[in-house]
Amino acid sequence: MPVYDGIYNFIKKRKMKKLILAILIALPIVVIAQEKVNKNTKISFEVTGNCEMCKKRIEKATFSVKGVKMVDWDIPSNIISIIHDPSKATVEMIQKAIATVGHDTPLVKAEDAVYDDLPMCCLYKRNKM
Repeated sequence: MPVYDGIYNFIKKRKMKKLILAILIALPIVVIAQEKVNKNTKISFEVTGNCEMCKKRIEKATFSVKGVKMVDWDIPSNIISIIHDPSKATVEMIQKAIATVGHDTPLVKAEDAVYDDLPMCCLYKRNKM
């Protein structure tokens, strides 16, 4: 009987070690798999403009960037609020798209030629960058 008890305990300890090792390996994998990537990030920044025509132009340019889901540019405050997927649309990409239609952003200034082609009501006071 004592021989069988020794073998039984040896096998039992070995199985326990394997179980503990399997748990230690699987636990980090489970934790990493549970990590969520936020696909909806809200950002706000200033975009210079004056009127309803500016609003349509700015919002259309912003929506042209893949990954942008919601845009609202407020005329009095000149603040644009955007919900986007940062893995598809970076802040730089969005601001470049807005600048290409003639409106200055904190990171990108619109080209003078594009700004000069805006309608008279859309010509805003430009800051020297």
